[in-house]
Amino acid sequence: MQAQLPGNLFVVAAPSGAGKSSLVKALRSFDARVYPSVSHTTRAPRGQEKHGREYFFVSEAEFDAMVASDAFIEWAHVHGKRYGTSKKGIQDRLADGNDVLLEIDYQGALQVRKAFPQAVLIFILPPSWEELRSRLENRGEDAPEVIELRMKNAEEEMAQVAKFDFVIINELFESALFDLKAIIHAQRLKYLSQRRLRADVFESLNLSV
Repeated sequence: MQAQLPGNLFVVAAPSGAGKSSLVKALRSFDARVYPSVSHTTRAPRGQEKHGREYFFVSEAEFDAMVASDAFIEWAHVHGKRYGTSKKGIQDRLADGNDVLLEIDYQGALQVRKAFPQAVLIFILPPSWEELRSRLENRGEDAPEVIELRMKNAEEEMAQVAKFDFVIINELFESALFDLKAIIHAQRLKYLSQRRLRADVFESLNLSV
């Protein structure tokens, strides 16, 4: 639908506890050219999360109104709550030539791919089931029954990994972060990206732009 938009669109998905949010946060501290997309959600804020920073926290009625007005590129039920990505927010940033990174679940990632075929889909895997459970327990945010739900959901989520372009196994955080940065950098070195970002070089070399 918007394949001609000049910005790069990256989509990162993972089961809860695989380290997706930590990797994305670390990436953004190194790379100011990656803009986040702030999703809307019906769940309550956790910890130090703030409205408009990590998420736009909205009521069920507000979310219903956005769905009815076709305001989302994608939206999905995740762990009993709803999450959605603003269509206009993504389109505006891509149209300005910015790189945008979406941190969403696999259902949303596959919906984004339908709307933006050029999107680069990245899946984060834990090194083992034992490590995934340990991370969920150690972060101390969820009751035991919620952890069990997240572990159950992880089976369905990880079964979708073959539909993604890249897979990162987050065993050692520093290595996983290096892999994520490498994917972003490689995408920027593709012909169309280089032609857009360095049009002056192409022109000086008498190459068509």
